[in-house]
Amino acid sequence: MSKRRTFTSDFKARVVLEELTGVKSKAEICREHQLKPQVFSRWRAEFLDRAPEIFATKPSRGDEQERIAELERMVGRLTMQLEAAKKHPTS
Repeated sequence: MSKRRTFTSDFKARVVLEELTGVKSKAEICREHQLKPQVFSRWRAEFLDRAPEIFATKPSRGDEQERIAELERMVGRLTMQLEAAKKHPTS
């Protein structure tokens, strides 16, 4: 029994873009990479369906900096708790 092949997201995006930009035809891509046309069509449909997500709003730099500062405070607090627990074991 043959093992199912897996493809990275980078590979899928690259081959779909080859077809969308007209570099290669769907048939050429499928032949070159030994893909079933149905598999390639599914990749292409998913690529086109999810393309708008690229342009979705992203958190502003201020929000990212706030989150980083919050996480740094949490790391500091946990480090202090760990040091205290090491000095005074509860057994």
